[in-house]
Amino acid sequence: MEQIKELITLNNGVQIPAIGFGTYKAVKGDTSEVIRKAIRCGYRYLDTASFYGTEKYVGEAIRESGIPRKEFFIVSKVWKDEMGYENTKKAFTRTLKNLGTDYLDLYLIHWPKPTPDYDDWEELDRETWKAMEELCEEGKIRAIGLSNFLPHHIESLLKTCRIVPAVDQLEFHPGYTQEAAVRHCKEKGIWVQAWSPLGRARVMDDRLIEELSTKYQVSPAQICLRYALQKGVIPIPKASSEERMKNNKDVFGFEISMEDMCRLDTMPPTGWSGEHPDRERVMLK
Repeated sequence: MEQIKELITLNNGVQIPAIGFGTYKAVKGDTSEVIRKAIRCGYRYLDTASFYGTEKYVGEAIRESGIPRKEFFIVSKVWKDEMGYENTKKAFTRTLKNLGTDYLDLYLIHWPKPTPDYDDWEELDRETWKAMEELCEEGKIRAIGLSNFLPHHIESLLKTCRIVPAVDQLEFHPGYTQEAAVRHCKEKGIWVQAWSPLGRARVMDDRLIEELSTKYQVSPAQICLRYALQKGVIPIPKASSEERMKNNKDVFGFEISMEDMCRLDTMPPTGWSGEHPDRERVMLK
């Protein structure tokens, strides 16, 4: 891949940009300015969710840009308390209204379980997926997928689904690569996308990341994003300043060597968010 406009083909033939822009906490002061800046910087893949509270701002920014809707790739997600067949249909209708569009490019189940101890999560996932399959078959969604699903969650869904998930969004960055989940997705033809591809301060300040940043004469963030791309993972970074937005998409002019990729692969665990679908949230300092 040589540029941000490079397209990746999903398992149903839909093409998706190589880098997205995450809109979680992207709204400040009840304005869509951060998202408008991302569009000005060249981002066309905009990732939102009903839980983020940014859907209406994404729609507003797109309309104000004057760029045709078809040039954008819009992603949203059904939240934990919106799951189930009927609830998903209603949630999807709200999402379209918030965004001011009549279709989505990609719609995801945000988490496989409403709570870690939810007993009947397999049936709930199946009901949710059935609603999404119907919406996809009606032409209201171009592709459907998952977020935070681990191999056992995916396998449960594959037993009854008609449409194989196109993507799975996972926390992925140096120091937390979820190798088993990534490998499983690739074996099933499911593209992995990285939320939190930059990790946190502990990742950015890691001595290996800093060393490679100096070696390749790029920022620590660019090292993390280039790492994801070379691992066959679509990164979805977020930023608030235009400088960082531009920096985050300027990752196609260098390549990390095999030796350095191996060093990144074997970094000590670091930067985990504390989120896991089968466990209670761990509050980390």
